[in-house]
Amino acid sequence: MTEASAVPVDRITRLTHKLRNTPAWAAPLAALGCAGGAVGYTLWADPTIMAADAIPSCLVKLTTGFDCPGCGGTRAAWYLLHGDLAAASRHHLLFVFVVPVLIYAYVAWAGRAMFGWNIPSPRISPAMLGWFLAAWGVFMIVRNLPWEPFTYFFV
Repeated sequence: MTEASAVPVDRITRLTHKLRNTPAWAAPLAALGCAGGAVGYTLWADPTIMAADAIPSCLVKLTTGFDCPGCGGTRAAWYLLHGDLAAASRHHLLFVFVVPVLIYAYVAWAGRAMFGWNIPSPRISPAMLGWFLAAWGVFMIVRNLPWEPFTYFFV
């Protein structure tokens, strides 16, 4: 018996060994469950009739009056789930743009992990991510400008 094998195995080590041996469908199913919970909450809560100070609230909007980068995302999701693309775009244009990409990326990842499908997954380079984050920053600033046509995006 070597000295390394004489060390007792703690709970964390046992947990990591157990997690390494999880079935291939566990991670995609967990991600789908999280997304399903978010969709279920959005449908149940109906964010389109809530006030800005309703719980849960956006602290940025509540304290400053400005729309934060994510403001309108839940309402956009609600409108997308009800098929109203125009209203969803008005509440958060970039969210509407990203949803199909995220759904496709999930299907490609889950299909590969669970069934061995060879669906090409989207390649997101650091430059592409930088451009998207820059566009998101510009969108956040533009949607808070108090002049027409920018007031259209103020939610």
